[in-house]
Amino acid sequence: MSSNNMASPPRVSPVLSRITPGLTGTAEIVVGPEHTAPFVGSGRIAVLATPVMINVIEAAALNAVEHLLPPGHQSLGIHLDVSHVAATPVGLRVTATAEVIGLEGRTIKFRVEAHDEFETIGGGTHERVVVSVERFDERVQRKVRGETSR
Repeated sequence: MSSNNMASPPRVSPVLSRITPGLTGTAEIVVGPEHTAPFVGSGRIAVLATPVMINVIEAAALNAVEHLLPPGHQSLGIHLDVSHVAATPVGLRVTATAEVIGLEGRTIKFRVEAHDEFETIGGGTHERVVVSVERFDERVQRKVRGETSR
């Protein structure tokens, strides 16, 4: 096979130079009443709310990479594709894990999973983009003032 037919690897921004596939992070919570679906408005049964599970998943992704970003940069969640397949009652611990599985441009892709003390409760993929905090804040402030960015 000639080199012309092979796909070139995705371009990766220098801001991700310390991020590599295989890096992992974890986060956990003990489910309290404030983490339940009725409390956050996402359902009527007093079990872990899906938005809270997603929050723990995002925290795991942050714990995997945020400390490796250059000064003045942070990652922002831009895509989630997750299932929530088992209920977790108040009092149980939920642990989420995130593993870096790919990099492209300024985007980091993760495989994510959440477990309670008995079973897998959800999982899927998550993407975060790395931004310059200063430039990001400038864009937000323009929007607050009603200015268009283009």
